[in-house]
Amino acid sequence: MTSAQRQDRYGNAFAPDLPYAHGRFIRDSRDDHTKLHNAWRFIERRTAEMGPDSVLNLSGLERGYVVPENTDASSPMGVMDDELAPALLWGRLKELALDHLGGDPDVHDIMPMNRQTAGIMAAIKVLTEPGSSVIGISVTGSHPCVVRGASYAATNFIDTLNMADFERALKETEDARVVAMTRLAVSYEILNIKDIERIVRLAHDAGAKVVVDDAGGARVGPAIFGQPKTLAMGIDVGSTGLDKYGTVGPRIGLLGGTRDIVEKIRAMAFEVGSEARPMIYPGIVHSLEQYDPARVQVLVDTAKQVTAALKKRLGNRVSETPVIGKLDGEDIMEIAMERAGLPENPVVPVEALAGLAMLLLRDYGVLTVHFAGLPPGTSSLLIKFIPPERLERFGGAEKFADAIDTCLDRLADVIGDEAAFRDLLYGAEA
Repeated sequence: MTSAQRQDRYGNAFAPDLPYAHGRFIRDSRDDHTKLHNAWRFIERRTAEMGPDSVLNLSGLERGYVVPENTDASSPMGVMDDELAPALLWGRLKELALDHLGGDPDVHDIMPMNRQTAGIMAAIKVLTEPGSSVIGISVTGSHPCVVRGASYAATNFIDTLNMADFERALKETEDARVVAMTRLAVSYEILNIKDIERIVRLAHDAGAKVVVDDAGGARVGPAIFGQPKTLAMGIDVGSTGLDKYGTVGPRIGLLGGTRDIVEKIRAMAFEVGSEARPMIYPGIVHSLEQYDPARVQVLVDTAKQVTAALKKRLGNRVSETPVIGKLDGEDIMEIAMERAGLPENPVVPVEALAGLAMLLLRDYGVLTVHFAGLPPGTSSLLIKFIPPERLERFGGAEKFADAIDTCLDRLADVIGDEAAFRDLLYGAEA
């Protein structure tokens, strides 16, 4: 099913390659960028008045650059130089990356890409030919990077959401070169290991390579669900992001796979400029060295505390998976409408989420995942992988839940006023 055929529960057709509809306030990715610039103004104003610690990243993503304390500038970990850093650190980086991904040094290689999206798009590009087919499989739909990767490679993309549809698509599709499997979906529901094993086996039997979009699954799968590491699943190539769930940045795509495939991806990446800059290799090494699977469980437990606190205020509108909580955009919109006494929808769900996210940032200094990706990957407010020390700085789970509830009230104050709502999202750009 293509995104153009899907719709939200109000009948709004999803925008191309996205799991939500655009509306009259957010029309496309250009508006997302304009909105982000307005968010930057709120951050700039808040830090000028209250200091940098007044802005708290509770998005569940870590996109900074962290080097161990007391690192000497003359040591390999202190050398941020595109020529020297890879010469000094490549061996250690590869060793850590293969271990992180569950690779075999006799079979696999790795390649740091500038983003997770770049890794997935490059893998699909080198493994397909124009006119061939890519079959996606996940619990709730492939990430836009998979859909766009298939489009970029000029292939036919078929997305499937369950094993029956996947097996049917694989049987009926001619020239399926790639099966693009997403272990942990954008909804944070995970494929079970028996299905994963069957997907890999059937794909290989059909002559297709298996590419895994393992953005968060590379750690959540093994650490929370006891599943194998990425490459240990018997796949051909997989990629994860080092800004997610137990790693501490930088935001890169760490790709691994069989040597011949990675060699092709490496060549393509340097040709088109999608490789991770080698000068950040010290940060990558540190991120992998400090990783501890136990930290993932701590992050999940903290998110559950916030989810439970929010459920006390909003009831069953707050849903859960085994690892995150969420408030869907439709529910954000409905709550604001109810509190405003509005009979009709003045916005679409992703616009309601945008308003709520902007209020949390403006009034409480809270950065949510809505601002972490452009375009956003979901219309839901995600409560996920929250560092407990950061939540404590904010004031705890109850205070965070209170902030969300209060911002829903403030959203209700502006959601029916077109000028006020546009000003909230865009400020001087409105």
